[in-house]
Parts: sequence; C-alpha cells; structure tokens
Amino acid sequence: MSRVAKANVTIPAGVDVSMTAESIKVKGKGGDLSLALNNLVSISNNDGKLSFAPANDSREADALAGTFRQLVNNMVKGVTEGFEKKLTLIGVGYKAAAQGSKLNLAVGFSHPVNFEMPAGITVATPTPTEIVIKGADRQVVGQLAAEIRAVRPPEPYKGKGIRYANEKVVIKETKKK
Repeated sequence: MSRVAKANVTIPAGVDVSMTAESIKVKGKGGDLSLALNNLVSISNNDGKLSFAPANDSREADALAGTFRQLVNNMVKGVTEGFEKKLTLIGVGYKAAAQGSKLNLAVGFSHPVNFEMPAGITVATPTPTEIVIKGADRQVVGQLAAEIRAVRPPEPYKGKGIRYANEKVVIKETKKK
C-alpha cells in the first residue's frame, strides 16, 4: 500500500464531508469543493478521520489511493485555510492592477493584458509589482498563477518578467567581445 495513503485525513471542526458512490464533497467556510471518485479506491469515515485503501491489489489502485488521499487532504485544507500564490513583476514600467474579479497587467506590450478570475478565486495587488492569488482549490490557484506567469516569463539575461515570489532566476552572462 502507498505510504501516503496510510495516513488518515483528519476532518477539523466546521468542515462537512459528504460521500456518495460517485463523488466526495467538502464544505467549509472557504467554499465547497467536490471530487469524482474512482472505484479502485475505497474511502471510509471513522469518527472524523478519512482513511483510504486500494480496492484491489493492482499497482494502479495502490497509486490512486495515495493520490486521492492527498487530493482530499488539499480539499480539506483549502476550505479551512485556503491556498495562495504570490507573483512578482520585475521590469521598468511593469505593473499590475486588480479591479474586482479582473487583473490588468502592463508588462511591456503595446496593449494591456486582462485576466478574468474564475469563481472562488480572489486576486489582490498590495503593490503595483506584486500579485497575490487566493482560493480554496489548490489546482485552480496554481494553474492561474502559471497562466499569469506565462504572459511574460523571466528572461535569462536581465531577469525581467513575471516570476513566483520564491523563484530564483539564473542570470546568464552576456556575450563578450
């Protein structure tokens, strides 16, 4: 059995988990999340602890048990604490502005780049060169941060562009005569 699947997911107070044959739903103060289940994984709820086990002895069922355990754990963490990604803009004249559920980027193009935030995702710009994306769904927050970064990824000579707050960009040495 997967080592990840051996650990139980503890359901904190204020979080409601409901399971059907097809899906598992997690509801909390951060929102509602659902996940379609696979018949290779069996889930049991024992006094506020979810345990995951492979339904048979196949290698795929063993791997999916650990995967589903971590996905459900991320759902529980998302509806209680939430997830956030921070992006930084490096470059002269690069700035971002959050207006409600829209993000407006000025990153050196002849036109501004606009992003519409999906439901359940909030975006903030504490300074014009910082972007903070928050939400309950870890996958959506990470995907949105990657799409925003892809507008102008950091280039290797000056490091200009949009990067994650903890990202280290290796600067190349310029060509010498």
